[in-house]
Amino acid sequence: MASFSCPVPYVIRCSTAKEGNDSNKLRYAKVNGAIIGSISEADLLSQSVRASRALVPSVAENGCFVKEDVRQKIPTKKQLVDPHRQGLIIEGGVGYRQTVVIRSYEVGPDKTATVESVMNLLQETALNHVWMSGLLSNGFGATHGMMRNNLIWVVSRMLVEVDHYPIWGEIVEIDTWVGASGKNGMRRDWLIRSQATGHVYARATSTWVMMNQQTRRLSKMPEEVRAEISPWFIEKQAIKEDAPEKISKLNDKAKYMNSDLKPKRSDLDMNHHVNNVKYLRWMLETIPDHVLESHQLSSIILEYRRECGSSDIVQSLCEPDEDGILRDVEMIEDSEISLLNGFSLASEILKGGLLGSFDKGTLRYTHLLQIEGEAKNEEIVRGRTTWKKKLTTIPFSTQ
Repeated sequence: MASFSCPVPYVIRCSTAKEGNDSNKLRYAKVNGAIIGSISEADLLSQSVRASRALVPSVAENGCFVKEDVRQKIPTKKQLVDPHRQGLIIEGGVGYRQTVVIRSYEVGPDKTATVESVMNLLQETALNHVWMSGLLSNGFGATHGMMRNNLIWVVSRMLVEVDHYPIWGEIVEIDTWVGASGKNGMRRDWLIRSQATGHVYARATSTWVMMNQQTRRLSKMPEEVRAEISPWFIEKQAIKEDAPEKISKLNDKAKYMNSDLKPKRSDLDMNHHVNNVKYLRWMLETIPDHVLESHQLSSIILEYRRECGSSDIVQSLCEPDEDGILRDVEMIEDSEISLLNGFSLASEILKGGLLGSFDKGTLRYTHLLQIEGEAKNEEIVRGRTTWKKKLTTIPFSTQ
C-alpha cells in the first residue's frame, strides 16, 4: 500500500514586546511547548510558512502568527490512509472504507445501535470520504470549486435498509462511494458490515443536488465542479431500484400527529439548517410506543422537499398502512367484530389470535414533516418507514 506525506503544522507562541514595533526584534519562541531560543519575527514567519504552505497565517493582536487550520489539518492532496479515522481508500482508488466501534452513547436500551446513530455514521463517513480526496474546502462537504461558486450539497432522496443493527462494542466496516445521478446530481451509496463475520447489516443510497448558499435555490453543476468529482464516480449500487417508490402526501386527518415542534440551536448543521437526523427523530416520535418496543425499523425512504430553519415551527404527521398484514394493530378497536369463515369473533379472541399474526408481520407507516404557516403549510420531507419484529437473540452469535 502506498504511503503519503504532508506538511505537519505546529503552533508557535511568542512573547510580546512592551515597547517598539521593530519587525526584526528578537523574541522567544515556543514550538510544541519547548522554548527554542530567541528568533526574529522575520525568521519566525519564514519557518511558519515552510512548516505548512497549505495553511494561511493570520496576525493576532499581539503580533504573533496563528494558523487558522492548525486544528483541522484538511488535506490538500488525496490520501490513501487516514490512521486517525481508521479509514482507507478502496475500489481502485475512489471508494472509502472506515472502521468504526459502536460507542455506548450510540445504542439504545437493547444495546443495539439506534437508527439515528446509523444515519450519523453514514453522514460522517461521507464527509471523511471527501476529506481524504483532497477536494474538501472549508464547507460542509463542499469542494473547492463549489466554494468558489457559493454552492453546497443538499440531499434530495435517501433510502436506508437495515437487516441487523450493530451492538455495543461491535466493530463494523462502512464502505461508501459516489456515482452520477442525471446531469446535475450525485448518488452516494453505503454498505455497513460486521468486521467479525462479514455479514452486511445495512445498505443505503442517496441522491444529492447543489444549492446556492445565498439564494437557497437549486443550481446546475458547474463544469469545474464536475471536473473535480467525476473522476471519483463508479458504476456500483448498494440498492438497485427499478422504479423508486413514490410517497403520497398526508393531510391533517392523519392518525398520529405532533405539532408545535421547534428546532433548537443544537439541531442546526454547518449549513445553518436542521440536520437530517433531526427530521428522522421527529418522524419516529409519532410511531406508537408498543411498535417501538416490539419492532425495529427495517427500511426508511425520505424525500426532501425544502430545508427547515431555526425559526420554523414543524408538524409531524404519520399514517399507518392498511394493506393486509401491514395494517396497524391499534386500528382494531374493542368494539370491532370481524368475520372469519362465516363466524363472528369477539374482539378479545381477535386480539389474542389473529392480532398475534399481525404483530408478527411487517408494519408500514407514511410520514410527513411540514412547516406550519399562517396561509398554508409547506412540506419539508415525506417519509415511508417499514418495521419488522425484533429478534430475541443476537444474529450471527457464536452461542
